Amino acid sequence: MPILKSSKKRAKQDQRKRERNQGIKRQTKTRIGKLKELINQGKNEEVKKSLPSVVSLIDKAVSKGVWHKNKADREKSKLMKKLG
Repeated sequence: MPILKSSKKRAKQDQRKRERNQGIKRQTKTRIGKLKELINQGKNEEVKKSLPSVVSLIDKAVSKGVWHKNKADREKSKLMKKLG
């Protein structure tokens, strides 16, 4: 357990950031998985509707520092390859 006041505060901040990051990761991975399922099922209309929102979600994860830019580019590239 932290002893100093600043250490306690840092521990609280780290916990909040960890929870936020886990939520963003979970939501992003879930949406990517659902999009991949739609692609595999051949539901092109639904894929075209949901693709921009998934790409936006990936970009938000990068802007918040949850994902590295290269990982985001790699994931987006994989999705585009699956599409066509």
